[in-house]
Amino acid sequence: MKHANRVSEMINAFSPEPLQGEEMEKFYCNDTMEYRMSDKYDSPIEDIFEMCQEEGTQNAFLLLGHKGCGKSTELNRLSEQLSAQGYRVKTIVCSTDLDMFNIVYSDLFILMGEALLDIAKECGCKISRAYLDDIMHFWDEGVETSVSGREETTDIEAGMSAETPGLLHVLKVFTKIKADLKYNEEVRKEYRKKISIRSSEWIKLLGNVAEEIAGETAGKSPIIIFEDLDKLNPEDAWKVFYNYAAVLSGMSFPVIYTFPIGLSYDTRFAAMEGYFVTKTLPMIKIETIEGQPYEDGINIVREIVRKRADLNLFEDDVLDNLIRYSGGSLRDLFHTINASAKRAERRNSESISMEDAERALEEVKTSLTRRIEQKDYEFLINICTGNKELIEDKQALLKMLQASVVLEYNGKRWHNLHPLVARFLTEQGLIKNVGK
Repeated sequence: MKHANRVSEMINAFSPEPLQGEEMEKFYCNDTMEYRMSDKYDSPIEDIFEMCQEEGTQNAFLLLGHKGCGKSTELNRLSEQLSAQGYRVKTIVCSTDLDMFNIVYSDLFILMGEALLDIAKECGCKISRAYLDDIMHFWDEGVETSVSGREETTDIEAGMSAETPGLLHVLKVFTKIKADLKYNEEVRKEYRKKISIRSSEWIKLLGNVAEEIAGETAGKSPIIIFEDLDKLNPEDAWKVFYNYAAVLSGMSFPVIYTFPIGLSYDTRFAAMEGYFVTKTLPMIKIETIEGQPYEDGINIVREIVRKRADLNLFEDDVLDNLIRYSGGSLRDLFHTINASAKRAERRNSESISMEDAERALEEVKTSLTRRIEQKDYEFLINICTGNKELIEDKQALLKMLQASVVLEYNGKRWHNLHPLVARFLTEQGLIKNVGK
């Protein structure tokens, strides 16, 4: 990815993929927390960073936030910061390895095991042969997981230590297990049953591997980050977390799980807070609770765009319009910039016009309004016209947060409609003087 100096380069510059590596250094905007949290000294990411380094504190974290608020980039940043302090960190992108419409808690345990072994391989940690044998025996009993030992023999002949090829062999077994988890329903049932019956044994095995890694890294425990779990629908999220909070929070090493923000309004969430440290990453606020533009927030979003593109590629007022109607959602902002740039390029224009932007905004508005029904209008109008803090209908709020139709902001925990939904209701004559 490179800085865009032409309209044709903007699609690449505003990729929805989270920043990492060299791109983080070039394009990361370091000053967003103040405009998310209403306090420059408050940061949920910094809190997790500090707690991961403190011995004797809770090791399990839930990070909540809207889809598109920048969680993935912030987690990648957190990973880099922890790595700079000598910690070994592995991020698991769940949508890559699992069927997100068919996921249970034991699947996370399996991915945890592979992640720890990957860390051991990367840092050259020699995991005890006894521990590797225990892992193999755990999976071999009753389930066919064998893979060819040909590679192991070759490695030994090449002069590698006995521990290293054993680790490589176990990692090959995990490759097969992951493929079965995603595609083989019958075998998947056997894996899950094994974990559910012997979860305490598996937790102990994970702890043994983590301890071996810590022995190679000056006592610093490995850290696992689970991405994408905030994208689970509510029923699946509760199925994964609620009944298994004790085991998922029982690791001897830090584990960070993303979690759907809307579920924090479910009465069951209070029980979760007894097991996990819960932190929320809010949207960047671009409007006050009184409905006035929040210029500091708008300016920081403009700075995020400036780091990626020449602002002269936007005609007058176009970028401000896109920022205003994105509601602080970086995902929606990047999507509309991309769609606008594509249209401008097809017109053979070297700048994005207001018409380009409006057509892109209309596309997002259509997507959002498909998620609501006429029976939702009264609830949404009440939020928009003043009831932004005390919302009694938690079920409706959960549904609208999950659909990104309602957005949550910081400081005093308050809500507002996505600006494009407010504009839709205005166009229907249901709200006056909003979104014009």
